[in-house]
This record gives sequence, C-alpha cells and structure tokens, in this order.
Amino acid sequence: MTPEQFLELARVLPEPLLLVSGKGQLLATNQPVADMLGLRRQELRGRMLFELVTESTNDVVKYLQACSSSRAMVVGSLTLRKNDGQTLICRSQGAVIQPWSPESSALILLRLENRTLASSNFVLLNKKIDELAKEVQRRKQAEEALNRANQELEIRVEERTTALQETLNELQLTQTQLIQAEKMFSLGQMVAGIAHEINNPVSFIYGNLHHAHQYTQDLLKLVQIYQQFCPNPPPEIQEQIEEIDLHFLIQDITKLFQSMAVGTERIQEIVKSLRNFSRLDEAELKQVNIHEGIDSTLMILDHRLQATHEYPEIKVIKKYSQLPNVTCFPGQLNQVFMNILANAIDALKASAANGQGSAVNLQTNNNQTLTKNNPQIEIKTEVIDEKWIAVSIADNGLGINEQVHSKLFDPFFTTKAVGKGTGLGLYISYQIIVEKHNGQISCFSVPGKGAEFVIKIPISSFS
Repeated sequence: MTPEQFLELARVLPEPLLLVSGKGQLLATNQPVADMLGLRRQELRGRMLFELVTESTNDVVKYLQACSSSRAMVVGSLTLRKNDGQTLICRSQGAVIQPWSPESSALILLRLENRTLASSNFVLLNKKIDELAKEVQRRKQAEEALNRANQELEIRVEERTTALQETLNELQLTQTQLIQAEKMFSLGQMVAGIAHEINNPVSFIYGNLHHAHQYTQDLLKLVQIYQQFCPNPPPEIQEQIEEIDLHFLIQDITKLFQSMAVGTERIQEIVKSLRNFSRLDEAELKQVNIHEGIDSTLMILDHRLQATHEYPEIKVIKKYSQLPNVTCFPGQLNQVFMNILANAIDALKASAANGQGSAVNLQTNNNQTLTKNNPQIEIKTEVIDEKWIAVSIADNGLGINEQVHSKLFDPFFTTKAVGKGTGLGLYISYQIIVEKHNGQISCFSVPGKGAEFVIKIPISSFS
C-alpha cells in the first residue's frame, strides 16, 4: 500500500490511522490523528514517530519490529505529546501491510484509540490478576507450612487454591476474549465501511450502463439510416469507416456493454457478501437464511480456495436442502462458519504439504463418501425435524487423532505454530452454538480420513 492509497482509504474511516515505515518515519496520516495531536496534517509529514511519543526510541523500535514480523495484529500502548504540552495515552493496534524483506522496508498501519477508561479497566483487571496470583502463591506456601500440622486445613487450602486458580484462568480468558472481540468488531467496521464506499460508485456506474447502451444504439441506428440514404459516402468518410472498422465496432460494442454489466453485477455481489458477513446492524436475534451466511463466508475465503504454485484448488461441494429461516444471532453464526471453514482449509493445505492430499477419501457421518483426488470441502444442510436443522462441514484432509480430538473445544488449545493460532476459534464457536443458540456442535474424524463438523441448532428456540 502506498501513502496515496492509504490516504484514499483513510479518508472514509473515522479512526485515527498512521502509515509508518519500519524505521518509524511517518509516511501518511489522516485528519483524526492531526485533531488528536492538535496539529495540521502538513506539520506531521516526514516526521518520525519517536518525536510524537514519550516512549523511548528503543521501545518504539521494538514495537515496530514486532508489527513487522507478525502476521497478526499487535496491540501496544503509545503516549502522544499534544501540541498544547499535554500527553494522551492511546492504545495502538499495528499490522504490517507490506511484510519486511531484505529488498523492501515494511509498511505498518497503526490504529490509535484514546482508551483512558478502557486502559484503566485493563490495568485494574491486570492488578486483580496479579493479586489473585499472589494469593495463590501465598495459599500454596501456607499449604506447605501446615501440611504436617493439620490435614483438614491442608484440604481446605487446596480447595481454596483450586478455586482461585480457576478464577485466575477465567479472568485471563475473559481478557483475551475482550481483545479478540474488539479486533472482530474493528474488522467488521472496516469491512462495512469499505463495502459502503465501493457500493456507491458501482451503483452509479451500473445505473448509467443501461442509458449509455441505449444512447449508443440510437447513434448506431442513425449511422445505419445514413448508410441507407448515402450508400456512397465521400472518400474521407469511407476512409474513416475502414480505419475504425465500423462493421466490427457495431458488433463488438454490444458485447462490451454486456461485459461491463456482468462485471458491475459481480462487484455488487461481492459487496453484498461483505456486508452480509459483517452484519454489524444485526447483533440482535433475527430470522435469517442460513445459506446466505455460508455463501458470504465462502466469498470472504474465496482467495484461500484458489490454486497456487504450492497447493491445488480446494473444491467446495454444496448440498443444500430447503431450509426455513432460522432465528439466531447472524453475525455470531457467521463467525462459527468462518472458524470451521478456515480450519478445514488449513487442514487441506497441511495435507497437500505432506503429499497426502490426493489420496485421502472421507467417509462422512451420514455414510457418504467425498470424491477421491484433489482437496475438497463438502457443506451439507438438512432439516432434522420440525424444530431442528443441521449443517455439516466435512473435508478430506489428514483428520484428527484421538488425543487432539478430546481437546478440540478447550480454550487456548491449538495445533498450529506459534503466532498462527490463538486456540480460541473452536472454543468461541462452541459457546456461540451451545450457550447462545441452545444447539449442539460435534466433530467426527478418523486419522487419515478427514474430519466432519456437525452443527445442530433449533429453528426457533427463543420464542
């Protein structure tokens, strides 16, 4: 992303955004950043990030290096020096736009947020965690000291220690979930904003294509009438007709308008899928078409399904049944589909990397067999009875062994490399399906024969 492209994108977003190099040079900012500092944007051009913050140069460099080397968003804290001499503590979220390489410097997008109250809450939460951790330590020391004196007291201390440890784990999990939820909300806001900005000019183009096509046809009819009444035009006109190849132009211009119409319709479909996936305006219960949520998720993941020089194309087989509209939380349900489909894609790519992608044959829970050869994902929907529907997502990857299978829905459990997985995807999916929708989610897998996730939710259990 160039500074010019950044400014074009940042202009429509209300969040304070900066584009910096890996060495800390400000390449571009938007107006909310200038307002936050009490400066004009022109005064920020070409300056270094170190000049605007109170943190040491070493700390800022370490933070930028962390952003440059991570594929995930890196959360940090920066204290800004305002033009009036005051300071402003901001929460920063950094993501690399152009990964660092020996040939080119990294471009880092920083999002700033004045979170004084939120920071206080996080500080308080961390303080409570530290206090509980110290309390756990004190209880363990007391347990060792009183072990020989009183067995009953030892049991009580152990029970108390266990309870405190569970509370500590719950607080740590809550802290991580808050960060994940905020990242998802920020992503949803950005997706919805981009979709809105794209939709306006595309709708204008699409709405005028019909008129442009009609005007062109009127002009071509005029040319045809002219040819009928003047079959032998002057040499200058005849030369121009031959130069522009009028006969080919008349045939091809209709095809051009058809191609443009198809292209704009495709863009509108993509925008609709982006807005449908984010569903920021549908956080409450609503009756929705489950298939629309699945299709919008597949649209978001479409680039990961395409063939590359390293992996073959992943084929998606849809076996949709006629489903009624389901009362649910649409955005949360889309998050479940995203987690399971993304995991299936990762499994298939791991299978291809191990040279087993073309030899795996999956027997699903419904005694159906996915086609051999080439990585595949099968998505099936069905009505179980008048109260329940089911969605199954199966892949023909490497499958899941028994040891991993027993921990699939545990928080922070992941088989992915460090930095590539949080271990919260399936845990959050379990909470959404079981606790939020009173449903069921299960996994069926045999090592070497793929995996199948089955989601069962009531059609309407909230009435």
